[in-house]
Amino acid sequence: MDRLSKDEMALWHAWKRAAETVRARVAEDIAAETGLSDPDFGVLTRVTEDGRGRLRQNQLADSMGWHRSRLSHHLTRMEQRGLVTRRPVDGGVEVVVTDAGRAEAARARPVHARAVRAHLVEPLGKADRATFFACLEALTESRD
Repeated sequence: MDRLSKDEMALWHAWKRAAETVRARVAEDIAAETGLSDPDFGVLTRVTEDGRGRLRQNQLADSMGWHRSRLSHHLTRMEQRGLVTRRPVDGGVEVVVTDAGRAEAARARPVHARAVRAHLVEPLGKADRATFFACLEALTESRD
């Protein structure tokens, strides 16, 4: 069986730690200031931005990379808190953000921006940012 070299393994672990750490820190900052979890923020921003206040539940699940049952359970909790509602539409269900959900998303956006800058953008110098971005683009475009 072919194994990763020591350097390859170190790169893999560094990548995972960095990605997980930055995401966790951003989510912590949002939760601390707004009470919204990372999944709450993801749902609200997708529905308000991508769907302009309403989005089919299957499209939302696809955009989040979630199984439909996971999303359904999460939406139930968000409905109980008054952030979204769901209604049947032809061939599916539509998720609609409430006024309270829209207000929470608007309150969280500047927190998100500050957190991304603090935990991702600012730790990198300008030259490092450009190189890092190019590396990320190469990773998302690469195919064997």
